[in-house]
Amino acid sequence: MNPSICYVVGAMPLSWSLCPHPGAQDFLIAADKGYEALEAYGVPPNLVVGDFDSLGRRPNHPNVVQLPVAKDDTDMVYALREGLDRGYRRFVLLGGVGGRLEHTLANLQALAWLTTQGARGVLAGEGTVATALRNETMTFPAGLTGFWSAFCLSGQAEGVTLRNLKFELTGHTLSADFPLGVSNEFTGEAAEVSVARGTLLAMWREQGDFYRLLPQLWDRTEIQHEGE
Repeated sequence: MNPSICYVVGAMPLSWSLCPHPGAQDFLIAADKGYEALEAYGVPPNLVVGDFDSLGRRPNHPNVVQLPVAKDDTDMVYALREGLDRGYRRFVLLGGVGGRLEHTLANLQALAWLTTQGARGVLAGEGTVATALRNETMTFPAGLTGFWSAFCLSGQAEGVTLRNLKFELTGHTLSADFPLGVSNEFTGEAAEVSVARGTLLAMWREQGDFYRLLPQLWDRTEIQHEGE
């Protein structure tokens, strides 16, 4: 998997602690009003996309993709497609939480969609971090505290195993119509989360350590199924 990161900044609030500082091989896309947030912090994007109904103006930038207001993709999803087309498979979505609830839900669904494209995404904003797991295992490092929750993003998430969280599961099936996984907690130990089949949304509180934690969020082990 390409280790470089595509950062996408959306229209919702973006704190200074989450302001991206891309590396030389990374790519930064502003989606609509996300351009204003980056402009305020003096961070120039590589590309600006959107219908600019939120921004209210066409950005003064050399690389702008103007989208129609009536379209199937949100500005954020269009930006993700741009990143995928450029070969990126690691995505950080910023400014995608808060504001209109339907856009927050759309961005959480976009995390699940990325897993179907052979990619991984992490969303951060408004004190929350979220990522989607699909047929894989990931480990959270020791020392984390606070609430942690899991939600099924497919019909069923099978073989869900949670270790070293306050409430553990072994090979459990979560369904999309009941929030069994809400309000778990880190215990301070390294925690392991696994879903054998299906898509699981993991969410936890951002504690000012997002970029320190980020490299470990990409480190996952795919679960192979015999005959597939």
